[in-house]
Amino acid sequence: MDGQSPLGYIGPSLRRERERSGMSLTEVARRAGVAKSTLSQLESGGGNPSVETLWALCVALDVPMSQLLDPPRPRVQVIRADEGPELTSDRADYRATLVASCPPSARRDLYRLAVEPGPARGSDPHMPGVIEHVVLSAGRALVGPAGAPVELGPGDYIAYPGDVAHVFEALEPGTRAVLVSEHH
Repeated sequence: MDGQSPLGYIGPSLRRERERSGMSLTEVARRAGVAKSTLSQLESGGGNPSVETLWALCVALDVPMSQLLDPPRPRVQVIRADEGPELTSDRADYRATLVASCPPSARRDLYRLAVEPGPARGSDPHMPGVIEHVVLSAGRALVGPAGAPVELGPGDYIAYPGDVAHVFEALEPGTRAVLVSEHH
């Protein structure tokens, strides 16, 4: 990537997707449960949205998060371990870095996760039909539906509905994973 903050992509992308949807700023803010002033500030390239705020906006706009984060890229892509648009949670020590998104005709996005022990990162339901796939690469974590997460160790894989409340809770320092968000 070019090192630009994801905020440089989010503002124009939010405006584009809101206009595409035909919804007003007020309507998108209401559906996402965020202040209209917050949405306006984000569309103008200001603010520092949490992953929860962006997910809520994506659900309101019915778009995958990658459509807000991913700038155009060349056909051959190399993203180094410390590169990519990174989002942080305001509820947990959780960082999600977009690694690969789909073109409009495809339906999956790929993220690298870096999560530390502490409060679980709870996620509200995403768009209907979303399935999340997680492969844990280091550490241990509780991952899956909020009422029944599964403990994973390095190399373990889980798939679960992303359109229900779900969690990711690191049980060891240095917990790392790859998450694929599949949109149906």
